Amino acid sequence: MRSKLLAVAIAAGLGVTSIHVMADPAPASSSKTSTSQSTQAAEIEALKAQLQALQAKVVELEQRTDAQSDINVSTGQAVETVQKQVAATDAQVKKSSDKLSYKGVNITLGGFLAAESIYRSAQEGADIASNYSAIPYKNVQTAHMNEFRMSARQSRLSALVQGDVSPDTHLAGYIEMDFLGGAQTANSNESNSFNPRMRNVYMTADWDTSGLHLLAGQNWSLLTLNSKGMLPRSELTPPQIDAQYIPGFTWARQDQIRLVKDWDKTYWLGISLENPQTTFYSSPNQSKAPVQQTAYNIGAGSGFDSANTLSLNHIPDVIVKFAADPGFGHYEVFGVGRAFYNRYAVNGSYQNHDTWGGGWGLGVVLPLIDKTLDWQFSGMDGKGIGRYGSAQLADVTFSPNGNIAPIKENMLLTGLTWHANSDVDVYLFGGREQASKKDFNAGTTALGYGNPAYNNSGCDIAGNTNCVGNAREIWQGTAGFWWKFYQGKFGKMQFGAQYSYTQKEAFPGQGFINGVSGPVANGLASPKATENMFFTSFRYYPF
Repeated sequence: MRSKLLAVAIAAGLGVTSIHVMADPAPASSSKTSTSQSTQAAEIEALKAQLQALQAKVVELEQRTDAQSDINVSTGQAVETVQKQVAATDAQVKKSSDKLSYKGVNITLGGFLAAESIYRSAQEGADIASNYSAIPYKNVQTAHMNEFRMSARQSRLSALVQGDVSPDTHLAGYIEMDFLGGAQTANSNESNSFNPRMRNVYMTADWDTSGLHLLAGQNWSLLTLNSKGMLPRSELTPPQIDAQYIPGFTWARQDQIRLVKDWDKTYWLGISLENPQTTFYSSPNQSKAPVQQTAYNIGAGSGFDSANTLSLNHIPDVIVKFAADPGFGHYEVFGVGRAFYNRYAVNGSYQNHDTWGGGWGLGVVLPLIDKTLDWQFSGMDGKGIGRYGSAQLADVTFSPNGNIAPIKENMLLTGLTWHANSDVDVYLFGGREQASKKDFNAGTTALGYGNPAYNNSGCDIAGNTNCVGNAREIWQGTAGFWWKFYQGKFGKMQFGAQYSYTQKEAFPGQGFINGVSGPVANGLASPKATENMFFTSFRYYPF
């Protein structure tokens, strides 16, 4: 700016001088003319000298201005860098403030406190977790009686412990519990005895360079749908209140050893060896079967409740899963292999027998509208897979010759979650599990699961006990919302409500058509049981 002012001053000075010279009157004589010319020449030389000095000053000032400009640019860049460092430090401090440090590891607390209510149109005798297979047919008196309960048992506590051995190697341990354990002494009469329940307890080791991830302990089964990748704590469950997930959702929480490999956090391949258990359906005529089972389950021993039984298994369930996160959505496909184990006599000689089962499944998670509307879909098909579905249909039944017979089943779940704003989520889900009959006849003896010779004639008559009612299909539609009415430095508090309609339909069997007893064709007399449920939940997340 100063250089421009000097240039203007120089130009103005030169102009004034030029006018002065031009305005000087003509000399009267040659001597005067010579003297005047000499004076003018001296003045011009003096002006030139002044001009050179001023020009040198301008150059000096321009150099100073350029240098100052460089300093200003450098200073601005430095300030911007410092600002970024401060912002990163603030973010790190804020992130670190959510953790507790102890002996070099960081501890992150989590969980929520819940106060919830349950209404059911038919009594199940269940707390916050519904029992879909126990929905009563009309012959049961409690099918005509409503159920209301209040519960805080879904309250949850968790702790994540993390330590970095090196920039490449990370170790962690995670524990999560709720209060849905129900010992034999547990009741709601006065001061209940509901006990804590282990949901997840596991350790992990992650190696960034090799992309390997190890998990050991109890966690969600590898076949459970993930929202992204294949790492723990990214499992995507339906956002409902009911502690038993929607029929069609494939999952389990069990002990396992899992190894996962990722390629640039985009493609994932994992294998998991998981704790096996088998759920059985024993025919009401099983005692008349030609070959009797000697052993397929056992009374619970040390470490288990003596009122329970355990299946006999000697090979873990094996699950292999591939997942991809290509940039839009999450996609996965998996397979599971299972072994069922029993012992019976063949030609008078007792022998152990293995029967194989398993299946495959897939899952998709898509952000239909980014950060606004999410869609998820998952499904599974196979034989002997009932324990991995929320409806808990039986895995297997028994054939007349003593073999374990896996029951074929398929499961489907789909749902939308609308993030209306930062405070409100609304969801709509539907799911279904469907079994195929696995029936046998030994002479006139009906065996297996879903046999059309079973007597279902009393399923719709109150007080009648003639109802086998093997479930062929269980489906549910549910809708609900969560409203986060407080989010701030003291955590989060929210309220939710959920309505669901569930229907259980049995295989057709012997029944009444227009008052006439006889075999049922085309499923016209298949008994149905329905359940309307309404839940509310207040939850406080302090961490």
